[in-house]
Amino acid sequence: MRRRDDELPAAIHNWGWCYHHTGIPTEEHKEGEKYLPELKMHVCGFSESPYGIEWMRFEPDSPISRLVRNVPHVAFEIDDKERALQGKQIMTPPCSPSPGVRVAMIVDNGCPIELLQFECDQNRNGMLGDTMHA
Repeated sequence: MRRRDDELPAAIHNWGWCYHHTGIPTEEHKEGEKYLPELKMHVCGFSESPYGIEWMRFEPDSPISRLVRNVPHVAFEIDDKERALQGKQIMTPPCSPSPGVRVAMIVDNGCPIELLQFECDQNRNGMLGDTMHA
């Protein structure tokens, strides 16, 4: 069954995922970039954007997948990583880039989707932020 224009996507309405950010690859140097040496990438914009827009600029030898380096991705906070990954095309298996956060990347119709699961803590309305956005 197709979704009507006035309906929320299944990821939000049916699965309970919560929008976190949109990552947009760029080749432009942006003011306020933060360099992440382990990923060989620069990020900026997340903490200032009221819409969760994050600009990402990659070094040529970045270990990040070519798909993420070239196609914008949307990220969702999830509660149950195992359930969220069931039946999905997994691009990057779950990993922990920093204490308190688990991240996985899936692919849907050629688009990367980032899934974030945070451990509870009083720092962020009951959640911890991940290293890319701290």
